[in-house]
Amino acid sequence: MASIRDLKKNINDVLGDIIDAVYIVEATNGNKVSKEGEKIIDDAIVTFDDLISKVNQKKVENRKAHLKKVRDDLEKKATALVKKVNALGE
Repeated sequence: MASIRDLKKNINDVLGDIIDAVYIVEATNGNKVSKEGEKIIDDAIVTFDDLISKVNQKKVENRKAHLKKVRDDLEKKATALVKKVNALGE
């Protein structure tokens, strides 16, 4: 089950990096965390909780397809959050 462990680690790393990026952008702009930054962080936390709960679902019809969908969801949601972080820096 190393694949599941790696997926959980990947979810944690990607969303953690997005949260770190919010703090870095805010710091380079000389601001404390703004309302927009807080919203991005909250979205990242909600996304983390949602994806981890999906990974932990045991009773799915096709486990391999289910985990592939979780990976796809991570990519889509992380891309959307990164776009928000980039807009925060402008």
